[in-house]
Formats: sequence, C-alpha cells, structure tokens
Amino acid sequence: MKLGVIADDFTGASDIALAIAEAGFSVAQFIGIPDGGADPGLDAGVVSLKTRTAPVAEAVAQSLAACDWLVSQGVGQIVFKICSTFDSTPEGNIGPVLDALADRLGTDRSIICPAYPENGRSLYLGHLFVGDVLLSESGMRNHPLTPMTDPDIRRVLAPQTTRPVVHVPAPTVFRGAEAIRSALAPGHNLVDAIRDEDLHQIARAARGLPLLCGGSGIAIGLPANWGASATPPDWNPMPGPGVVLSGSCSEATRAQVAAFAARAPSREVTAAEAVEARVTAKELADWVMAQGQAPLVYSSAAPNIVAAAQARYGQDRAAAALESLFGELAARLVARGVTRIVVAGGETSGGVVNALGITGFEIGPRLAAGVPALKIMGAQPIVMALKSGNFGGPGFFGEALAILGGEA
Repeated sequence: MKLGVIADDFTGASDIALAIAEAGFSVAQFIGIPDGGADPGLDAGVVSLKTRTAPVAEAVAQSLAACDWLVSQGVGQIVFKICSTFDSTPEGNIGPVLDALADRLGTDRSIICPAYPENGRSLYLGHLFVGDVLLSESGMRNHPLTPMTDPDIRRVLAPQTTRPVVHVPAPTVFRGAEAIRSALAPGHNLVDAIRDEDLHQIARAARGLPLLCGGSGIAIGLPANWGASATPPDWNPMPGPGVVLSGSCSEATRAQVAAFAARAPSREVTAAEAVEARVTAKELADWVMAQGQAPLVYSSAAPNIVAAAQARYGQDRAAAALESLFGELAARLVARGVTRIVVAGGETSGGVVNALGITGFEIGPRLAAGVPALKIMGAQPIVMALKSGNFGGPGFFGEALAILGGEA
C-alpha cells in the first residue's frame, strides 16, 4: 500500500475512503486493525477506529497500533482522519494522537487541514466555517459529546499538543504547492483552504511528508502524487428489505428524519426508553419487519431534549444505551433478512458495525458528498451507508436506500 488512513470514527472512514477511491486508488475500509496482511493489490487502506471521544490514552494506543500495521503494509504516508468540524474536547483527542503519530513516524512537522469545500467546510485565517457561518455559530455548538464553541482552530488545537501550531494562511496557499511547502515549519501546520484547488495544491506540497491530518478533503489530491487519475468505483446493488437507523442529533439529520418520516413508517426511541429498557431490540425488530416498506427507527432529538437526558442519566450512560440498542437491533434485522441498512451518526454507526461483526467494506459510488455505498467484505449479502450527522440533503435516506438496492 502507498497511502494509509487512521480514522477516528466509522462514518469518517467511509467518507475518506470514497474520496480516495474517486481519485483513482483501489482502497478498502477496515473495521479495526486487521489480524493479517491486506490484499497486495490495494493502493490504500483506511483503518476505522472509534477513538474520537475515547479516553486519551486509549485513543493514542489504538492509533499507534493502526499506524504500525499500515507501515508494515508498506505505507509511507499516513493521514489521521478527523471530522471536518474538528470535533474534539480541550483534552483531545486530535492533538495527543497527532503528537504520538509524529513521534512514531519520526517527523518534526505535519499538515493539518479540516476543510472540505464540497460539504461547506472551509478554513480561512485559521477559522473554520460551516457554510457561511463560523463553526461556533453552526449546529456544532450544540453537539452532545464534542460541542465546538471556538472557530479558531489554532486556539482549539494549541492546548491539546506539545508541539507548535503554525498557520499557513490563504495568500500563501493561493501561490501554490511550492509556496506551501516552503512555509511548512516544525510543528503542526494548519493550512487554510477554501476551494478544491487549494486542497490539490496542499496535496502536492505534502508529497513525501509522512503525516497529514484533516477531513476527507485533504485526500482528494493525494493519489495524483502517485500518478492516479479519477475513476468511478465499481458497484453491484443489493435489492431486498431495508431500514434506516438514525442516532444523530445534528440539524441536517433531524431534517432528513422529518422528510423521511413524512412518507414512510417511523418509530422514535428516546434516551429514557433506552436507558430504562422500556423498549427492546426484539420489539423494534418485530415492528420493522411488520412494515410494508423500509421504515425509520430514530433517536434524533432537539438539543434541549438531549441536554435534559444527559443531565438525568449522564452523558456516557445515555449514549451507550442508545448505541447498544441500535447495534442489537441491526443484528436482529440482518438475521431476519434485511439487506440494506442506512445509518446516521458516527456513534450509532460504530455500534451497528461492531454488533454485526464487520471486518471491512468494499467502497462503492457516492450516495451524497462524503457518503459512499458500502458492501460488507465476505459472504454476507449486505449493503450499507454510514452517514456523518451533518452530511446529505433532506431526501438522503430515501435516495440512499434506492441506490443501495439498484432502484436509482
């Protein structure tokens, strides 16, 4: 393999795998660190971890183990994939993992760029924008686990790292790859980007650099450094029963839930019901299988309702109960013949993937910017979509089910 990715959640892993595949590399998404070697025909491997909100020491240890495995496969460049909204807490985990990876790879500098213009994420003067508003004014300010209240990524990252945070501003980026490369200094280099062309120039500047960090946008130009060119991924759809499982509370997902529920059967699960076991996975599976069309099961409440549940039950307990419930539900549905599963939310996706015992995915075509169709590796005839909470338009759920089943 030429390029390796360590992703801090499962939806982000499929997101960057799509970017790499569309840029012309053969790529696989692995769930956790594989036991053995990878297919020698792969150009890139994406190791999906669930470390975004894990304890710092655990996130560092898992990321280093993933790095070691990728290097053992021949990888010379590592991308630490984070959310394009730089989801983190004052303790990390972005800074501590970056420091550990830089030490392991023996490099004194890295490039960081969370920008993803196609999905409305841009970095200008070190400040992260979501669409036309600052990060701190977007829905991310109400994220239940990693609320982002400061748009200046220099200030966000500095307390998390022991290395200098260097800013490479937009005027330098606009002058191209050589100017960017000349501006790189020891430390973590935060590089502005507001256009796809900026990301391509950053990729050229990163040629031969051992460590990068960012959202999926940082990968769109990397395969070209090895002579690859854009190629659509192969795909064989999988017709059969479908379901949508949503545990994301993002503004985008709540709009998708409302749009889908207006025309299809839907069932809401509250945090109280999950924590107090007032609803079971078996009961929900029976309800799903009784519907005449692909239904929706969701726990995508408004911020004030989420905050009240966290205050009552504790943040970790409420999240774990819902994650476990959705995971068990997915396993029961697959056992009963469901072949198409659309999942919204990183934590929910992690619970579903772990419950199904998935070891990896083949990457299919895009369902929306940053969201590919996925086929489970191995004999299981299951296709999936793992959607980051903020991605996709209002009609995403229905559109994704149709493409997964060959109906669009």
